[in-house]
Amino acid sequence: MKILKRNLKKGIVKAVPETLDDLWHLYNIIYEGDHVYARTTREIKPNEQYARPRRGQRISVFLGVKVENVAWEKLLGRLRVHGTICEAPETVPTGAHHTIRIALNTPVTIVKKKWAGHHIERLERARRASEKPITIVTIDDEGYAIATTAQYGIEVKVEERARLPGKLEAAKRTAATNKHFQNALNGLRHVWAATRNPIVIIGVGFVKNDFAKFLEYNAADVAKAVIDVKSVNNGGVAGIYEALRSGVLSKALKHLRVIQETKVIEEVLMKLGKGEANVTYGFDEVKRAAELGAVEKLVLADTMLRESSDEKRLLIENLMKSVERKGGGIIVVSTEHEAGTKLLGLGGIAALLRFLFY
Repeated sequence: MKILKRNLKKGIVKAVPETLDDLWHLYNIIYEGDHVYARTTREIKPNEQYARPRRGQRISVFLGVKVENVAWEKLLGRLRVHGTICEAPETVPTGAHHTIRIALNTPVTIVKKKWAGHHIERLERARRASEKPITIVTIDDEGYAIATTAQYGIEVKVEERARLPGKLEAAKRTAATNKHFQNALNGLRHVWAATRNPIVIIGVGFVKNDFAKFLEYNAADVAKAVIDVKSVNNGGVAGIYEALRSGVLSKALKHLRVIQETKVIEEVLMKLGKGEANVTYGFDEVKRAAELGAVEKLVLADTMLRESSDEKRLLIENLMKSVERKGGGIIVVSTEHEAGTKLLGLGGIAALLRFLFY
């Protein structure tokens, strides 16, 4: 994300989102009550009185809205920021409702009364982000799935079930396997051609290795993008999440945010499952631990910040400041992938502790 202007004393940040990840960051930064300014289109109706209503003309204008809600249109690649107009040309009445659509490569200015530390951290992460997304193919004799990674999680692009003949039917299995591989290649080429991301192939048994060899003979350009082939115990989308949890993709995804988030949630769940006392969850328990300086790492679902009331959000942000002041770390977990969903099952907040406090 390009940061064109940053004046935190005045609460102003002007940025240009360049990727879907950047839109995801903005979605988690823009809150109700903020002011957002961007170029948009607005229907301007003529002043004259007519016997019949006449449609106005839609023109391009620069205006600002006081935010009431934000929607992330992931499939369309844009944000919808809805609110009341607070600044506009004379031809546009202030106080009216309007929706600004923020698309990729569209400059947007955000004004807050106060920028919290986690907002600044998100901006810096988006500004520094340079890792290239990965295309993951999981394939076995029961089907295949193709997904791409993003900082907010996993995007499943293709998923198809299959059933190959057994090894005792060698001729039938060979023909069916070739067809299976060709279908998977067609799906992979369609997904990969748009971005030409690095590819990781995972799967159960030897089918994944055979598919990698199939690519070498039938799609040399795609095969050159393959950076790793790994084994997992599950097929389909479940295999992708298994690979994220187990760390077999760490070589290819070492800088990817979702790996970090998945790892910390698995650690929380493991400690809870074993009944260890150096972990806690729920707002009241985490707050009590933070007050005593016991929190080593605060783990928070992004929806706790984005969807909470102003009063609750202020309590959460004060908790985050308390953890930081006493040397603890903070990780905000995306609820767009499996790890975030698991955290929501714990109330959206947990903490790894440096010492026992009860």
